[in-house]
Amino acid sequence: MAGLMSGLVSGVGERMADLGYAAGWRGVGALPERLARSLFDAGADFVGRRPGEGVAQLRRNLTRVAPSAGQADLDDLVRASLRSYARYWYEAFRMPSMDHHAVFREVDRVVTGKRHLDAALADGRGAILALSHSGNWDAAGVWLVHYAGPFATVVERLRPESLYRRFVAYRESLGFEILPLTGGSGPTRTLLRRLRDNRVICLLADRDLSASGMPVTFFGEETRMPAGPAYLAATTGAALLPVGCWYTENGWGFRIHPRIQIEDKAAVPAATQAMADAFAGDIAAHPADWHMMQRLWLSDLPERQRLALSAQNRPLREGEPG
Repeated sequence: MAGLMSGLVSGVGERMADLGYAAGWRGVGALPERLARSLFDAGADFVGRRPGEGVAQLRRNLTRVAPSAGQADLDDLVRASLRSYARYWYEAFRMPSMDHHAVFREVDRVVTGKRHLDAALADGRGAILALSHSGNWDAAGVWLVHYAGPFATVVERLRPESLYRRFVAYRESLGFEILPLTGGSGPTRTLLRRLRDNRVICLLADRDLSASGMPVTFFGEETRMPAGPAYLAATTGAALLPVGCWYTENGWGFRIHPRIQIEDKAAVPAATQAMADAFAGDIAAHPADWHMMQRLWLSDLPERQRLALSAQNRPLREGEPG
């Protein structure tokens, strides 16, 4: 995801980006909390004042989420969203040195819908937690590791390779099993095995503008989201559970939604739309915590790309997670 920290280092090269993230993990945890938060807020405000494409796209995206917002209200929402994303990185850089049992207790106190996950695991066919790019999904993952055991998730292979390895090491230190999206045999077989072992997998699932993306209506406009979560549920009988993540003033909020019913592969399109609807409800309630700084809706794409996607509506091939 093109994000705030990438914007801060854009144009200085992959090696400098790697060094910047390395410095974040080494140094942020050593700073006093109030000072570190102030620095990240200031960085967010600085990025917000720059005429960058990421900030402009964030504004266009939030216009869909809050269509009745006036100019001043939208300015405030964009600023709050940038600060929310800065808070994510502040917490990510501090997470390795945090007391993970304390994180678990804090999240466990506020998370709602645990019964849906309990029911899925009691059923014995695993659970697929589908998340949007909102709030702090790493904190949600720390809670999940302590609540239900290690889980598998899929990540993009970043460049340079040293930066990718750095992120893998970070999330493995939290107890996550990391599967690369590319650069290997693909994650699908491993995900299927984990579900058949009655394990949990977590997938970020609010954007897929590729040929395999499933058409959905989101805040009244057409976009594409991954078909993989619904496809895996249809293939294995695992429960598909959308999850909402957001921030509170001094903590986090999390919601596990009820299971989306999927009888067979023919239900994948409807299930993907139901997932999008669950995301939309949580994002509308907490718009500042949705960190989407990329193009999402087809109407924002260049005409050639938009027409190409609009012409594609092929079924999933066997073994394709989407």
